[in-house]
Amino acid sequence: MFQILDIIGVFVFSISGVLSGLNKRLDAFGVFIIGFVTALGGGTLRDVLIGKTPVGWMEDLVYLYVIVLAYFVTIFFKKYLEKLRISLFLFDSIGLGVFTIIGIEKGIEFGLHPLICIALGTITASFGGVIRDILCNEIPVIFRKEIYATVCIFGGIMFFILKKVNLNTDVLYLITSVSMISFRLLAVKYKWYLPSLYRNN
Repeated sequence: MFQILDIIGVFVFSISGVLSGLNKRLDAFGVFIIGFVTALGGGTLRDVLIGKTPVGWMEDLVYLYVIVLAYFVTIFFKKYLEKLRISLFLFDSIGLGVFTIIGIEKGIEFGLHPLICIALGTITASFGGVIRDILCNEIPVIFRKEIYATVCIFGGIMFFILKKVNLNTDVLYLITSVSMISFRLLAVKYKWYLPSLYRNN
């Protein structure tokens, strides 16, 4: 299940990045690069922080193959994606839920404290999107009022609570990731926002 989640995360975040590149009318190479950094940016930063080098995608070409597949799937079927923003949001939400679990498990693998594991999960899930938004000349979602990184923190806390119950690992992954995806979708639908510190004088 862990490996499946990893591949799913790379695939959906690649689609999210490619859709962003298409939305910005970049050329073919530019669109691919946006897909690439969205899928692997957070995981690369995580691996560097925990001292795992070479980073994951450099040791396993499957990640590159998945990104290439996602690139062509999105290009060929883009005319069926009538609302790019909705599609981008959906795939971004799925990637958020999946990659948080991946980052947490990497932290556990290195014997780190649960709080640090949650931070690594948040970095893994969020920072590919941060790089994507910066390259596309957008304010990253994580820095806006919209609930984003909060979903990762919520999912991380839920993960460790459920882990204490000794659930089957696959069930634990599934419940946590689905809960995060649902939380993100509900937050946007019902316009749940974190309070802004900005005060209009």
